[in-house]
Amino acid sequence: MADLATRFAGIASPNPFWLASAPPTDKEYNVVRAFKAGWGGVVWKTLGEDPPIVNTTSRYGALSYKGNRVAGFTNIELITDRPLEVNLREIKQVKRDWPERALVVSLMVPCEEESWKRMLARVEETGADGVELNFGCPHGMSERGMGSAVGQVADYVEMVTRWCKQHTRMPVIVKLTPNVTNILEPARAAVKGGADAVSLINTLNSIIAVDLDQMAPAPVVDGKGTHGGYCGPAVKPVALHMVAEIARDPECRNIPIAGIGGIESWRDAAEFMALGAGVVQVCTAAMHYGFRIVEDMIDGLGRWMDMKGHTRLDGFRGKAVPNVTDWQFLNLNYQIIARINQDLCIKCGLCHIACEDTAHQAIAATRSNGQRRYEVIDKECVGCNLCMYVCPVEDCITMLRTDNGQPPLDWTQHPNNPLRKAAE
Repeated sequence: MADLATRFAGIASPNPFWLASAPPTDKEYNVVRAFKAGWGGVVWKTLGEDPPIVNTTSRYGALSYKGNRVAGFTNIELITDRPLEVNLREIKQVKRDWPERALVVSLMVPCEEESWKRMLARVEETGADGVELNFGCPHGMSERGMGSAVGQVADYVEMVTRWCKQHTRMPVIVKLTPNVTNILEPARAAVKGGADAVSLINTLNSIIAVDLDQMAPAPVVDGKGTHGGYCGPAVKPVALHMVAEIARDPECRNIPIAGIGGIESWRDAAEFMALGAGVVQVCTAAMHYGFRIVEDMIDGLGRWMDMKGHTRLDGFRGKAVPNVTDWQFLNLNYQIIARINQDLCIKCGLCHIACEDTAHQAIAATRSNGQRRYEVIDKECVGCNLCMYVCPVEDCITMLRTDNGQPPLDWTQHPNNPLRKAAE
């Protein structure tokens, strides 16, 4: 099997699968169970300075979709509510017992240099491999001037990162909030502050649902609700985009990235790594299915790498980044049209309905020998892919390239581009 061992921001782990800072990493008991299951590393649930945090009892909500009970997940839980001394003692013990696994500690304290300095010194004493600065939490702590309240201000990100680099020898990972207009602003600030790596995405600010009986946002706390942090499979596209933006940015190109957001399979992890992530962090999938999902992740990634001829993770890490571009550089001469395999077609008509009602009226509905038949009208088909995605039969509808290898032509070169016309 391919070698899955990795070194991220100077931190070694036997595989790239880490648990994110969250309820699954809140205590020694959970972390030891995770390591026994095979996880390569964990980020310990966010520590803060005493006095202890007080959490609500109703704190999670889920979005169910098409049979998936947790397609999206939200929480209004705060950072750890366990005493700081207990957490530090357990971290020290776990690292002593599992020296080959990565153990990073997530931190969140008031935006004061002395607070960070005190906390870093205490974490260093545990022997932890690094710290992750939680600049992402969008609820509860942000109202107290921490979490995303820091992460949304690039100057604060740079300032606190610089403080931490001055006051610790440990690698400093900056966890970024997605609740910004442009992810590059806080990412570049972290780089300027000297961060050893960034991790993203933290949760999206959200209201996941409204309880129509109680007329309050879910999760409901005694008749009231609030905004929470949204995660799970539904946020993966947002996370992939933001990881890719950082990976291809000249100012951030060399910063190691930990990918987070909706990862629940080896394929999800491979996609993040293809876009530049060095490790991935998982939370919702572990909460949904348990720690042993990592067994399938390790096995699946290793088998796929063997099949593709990758002996190490660096064989494919970042390989998709050069193919991420801006719209104006896409080849406008590239042409495809849909093809329906009549042997596989079950005559459901979904392709026709979708195209007729919402696209380009490019699929004809006819009858042959008393049976329904659906065929593509080539001259009307624009190759949008809609029919392929609504078809319930795998590979029944495919897309056929028809441009016969014309030279590439993008919008910057196109004769209809007004900027090009003005230049001429």
